[in-house]
Amino acid sequence: MSLAHRKPQSWEQRLLGAAQEAFDSHKHLDHAYNDADAVALARAYHRCAEITRQHSKTFYVASGLLPKEKRQAVRALYAFCRVTDDIVDCAKPTDDRLAKLSAWEAKVMSPHTCEDDDVCRAWADARARFGIPRGYAKQLIEGCARDVVQTRYRTFDELAEYAYSVASTVGLMAMSVIGFRDESAMPYAIRLGVALQMTNILRDVGEDWRNGRLYLPLDELAQFDLSEADIAAGKVTERWRSFMRFQIARNRQLYAESFAGIRLLDADGRFAIAAAAKLYEAILCDIEAHDYDVFTRRAHLSTLGKLSRLPYIWWLSRTAKH
Repeated sequence: MSLAHRKPQSWEQRLLGAAQEAFDSHKHLDHAYNDADAVALARAYHRCAEITRQHSKTFYVASGLLPKEKRQAVRALYAFCRVTDDIVDCAKPTDDRLAKLSAWEAKVMSPHTCEDDDVCRAWADARARFGIPRGYAKQLIEGCARDVVQTRYRTFDELAEYAYSVASTVGLMAMSVIGFRDESAMPYAIRLGVALQMTNILRDVGEDWRNGRLYLPLDELAQFDLSEADIAAGKVTERWRSFMRFQIARNRQLYAESFAGIRLLDADGRFAIAAAAKLYEAILCDIEAHDYDVFTRRAHLSTLGKLSRLPYIWWLSRTAKH
């Protein structure tokens, strides 16, 4: 479904405004960056590739479908996001995570060579090479900071705003690397980011709960007569199945509506983005196949499952209509 054929929801309108503001930030900043040490830069990009492979096999496979320079850049983007997220998730309880995020932001946004940090070095080069607006990176860091102070979301609209900051921003930055027709691609990237993050949320309910977080909309839990006590119990009941069916149906709708934006990307990047979207969407099938148990297991797609889907995804990327 094309977004042009329906009225945008309120959360979409707000997020599009935020995306436009961040996009405009590149018009006011000098992206000049020079790293004369080619060996060090190659090492930095290799480190980013290793981080990507270690933490997200799906993204690693999808990014491998890009030409070399774009592949390196999106893996540097992933590594930047991974390090940012780890400052929040892997810090010691006594650490001042907000102060660490602030220091990381100052370092990673610097136009100067980051000689002591491979991720920072590769990210600075990728950002300059492809003109990635700094505003999106700033929004992502702010979204990760939100995890420090907020662990519950009342409504889907609130959750969509969070998903934008930690996931849609990644898609919007990746769009600069891939190349895109014009700003009409933005709404599709926003919705795809929300879809990807919602898949993460549905997959990681048990893990997030054990870490003191609940990303499911509280008002929607109540609609299905569920409470935090049910999440703590971690039992698959008929009420939980009904709730998850509702969540997965909306998640799939987000994927379907965003896929038309594939045609607005440069041709050499469409397959990679389509693969990232479709392989992640397939995680929903694994959740269903295991009776919506996201409390005791982490849904995933096997390597064979990923590779077997690629020919069909390639065909979809070639035939997607806007």
